[in-house]
Amino acid sequence: MPRDRERLHILSHLKHSETPKMKTCWIWTPVLFFIAAGTVGLGAESATDDGNAAPARVLIVTGEDYAGHRWRETTPALQQAVEQDARMKVDVLDDLTQLAETDLAPYASVVLHFKNYDPKVPGRAGFDNLKRFVERGGGLVLVHFACGAFEEFKDEFEPLAGRVWFGARPPAGRHQHDPYGEFKVTITGVDHPITRGMESFTTVDELYTCLEGETPITVLAESTSKVDGKEYPMAFVLRFGKGKVFHYALGHNVPALKNDGAATLLRRGTAWTAGLESMPHSLEKSPGNDSGA
Repeated sequence: MPRDRERLHILSHLKHSETPKMKTCWIWTPVLFFIAAGTVGLGAESATDDGNAAPARVLIVTGEDYAGHRWRETTPALQQAVEQDARMKVDVLDDLTQLAETDLAPYASVVLHFKNYDPKVPGRAGFDNLKRFVERGGGLVLVHFACGAFEEFKDEFEPLAGRVWFGARPPAGRHQHDPYGEFKVTITGVDHPITRGMESFTTVDELYTCLEGETPITVLAESTSKVDGKEYPMAFVLRFGKGKVFHYALGHNVPALKNDGAATLLRRGTAWTAGLESMPHSLEKSPGNDSGA
């Protein structure tokens, strides 16, 4: 955007930060950095003054969700899970009205952690800004009910997300998700950097059965519904333009996000979308416990 609009954009964030809605890092911090440095698009390829690789910047976009999804609580847990990989640094945008005007170029990946109900927020401009970012090579992660975001642009969102929420009224014979409880997440036999070396794990979460779509995807993890006995994808990947997309159906609440296996899967998927190489591991340890209880 023009330099005078950049200054106004920064000032608006500074004003917004005077009464923060949640304890988090503010998106205007990296914006100030890039103006001072006179560069954009650091992504995962920049370096610090001492020659070491700078952390890949990841932006969590949140600020609205279904009432049962307490995004103010889950956002810090999501940030913590990602930043367990020291190669990534997370910023948070919790004002969806700002997505349209936010410069996404400095980020290696964007994490969607919202379900909007106002079709005008983030709106067409917000959706187009995100879509361009991924088309041009930016990474995208969708967490849990982000499958229901941009419902007003559902036909356009599906090729970007891979699968989307089928809506408030399930088709005949379908249900939204299994009752909240314990289930096994099975790592499929697909050889992929995200899940290479990982083991299947048990978690306590919502087993989503509400996704639909025809876009080709590669399923990396799946679970069996206790309601209908069918297999449903819990994590899958796809490409959109030049960008990598990781769709993660888990993450209903803080314990679910802190489950060791689930957090490892989320973190590795985010790193993959950000263009980072997978680190050798068996099963990384994360804050939390094995069951997510």
